[in-house]
Amino acid sequence: MRKKGADKGGPASMPERSRDLWVFGYGSLMWQPGFAFAEVHHGVLTGYHRAFCVYSVHYRGSTRRPGLVLGLDRGGVCEGLAFRIERERAADTLAYLRRRELIYGVYREAVVGVTLLTAGRPKVAAVTFIAERAHPSYAGEPSLAVQARLIRPAAGVAGANLDYLANTLGHLAELGIRERGLERLLAMVGAFVARAAGGRLARPRARSLARSWAQKCAPPLSVKPDRRKRFLFRARIGAAPGDA
Repeated sequence: MRKKGADKGGPASMPERSRDLWVFGYGSLMWQPGFAFAEVHHGVLTGYHRAFCVYSVHYRGSTRRPGLVLGLDRGGVCEGLAFRIERERAADTLAYLRRRELIYGVYREAVVGVTLLTAGRPKVAAVTFIAERAHPSYAGEPSLAVQARLIRPAAGVAGANLDYLANTLGHLAELGIRERGLERLLAMVGAFVARAAGGRLARPRARSLARSWAQKCAPPLSVKPDRRKRFLFRARIGAAPGDA
């Protein structure tokens, strides 16, 4: 795989046709990949970490009360899953991932080196999607207290933001991945959590937190969705014929 281009803001180059495609998942791709794969391994990516660094104003929040969703941000390490897709399915899989991940331009496609946690610990070049720091929906990495205050009342078309956090930790635990930072965040959300009017919490753990620690909502944080439109070129580039 060629790494040039991905680190300069454009979609990653397609692997050579003679090679299979590797994809690194660190969030929902781990438990809801949505594509067929030949094999999957636990893997470690060095130089990036999983963080609640992206504002959500649609799926897990609103423009009035933005939520936070996961992104892959610079620094540290991230344990996730590396999927191998046979070369015959590579082009279709990459097209699917671009439609799924490059909707608003807040994620940027990149090719990264992932060490597989298997015998011999081989390293593979994998496609993944990192947070675009120049995008207005990039939240940086607020303190845990600020993250908790944003997550506790937020809800969008996909449900409550608290469900997203609890669901993520539940799936990570099932995969044997320990994420202490997110565990601390969930504990802190418990100290601040308040359900938005009419909101519905699906996860039992989230409902329990809401019942135990309901408190007054924090002042809303405003995100201007119109500025996000200028990043839609990433989706168009990703969908352009022949770019793979």
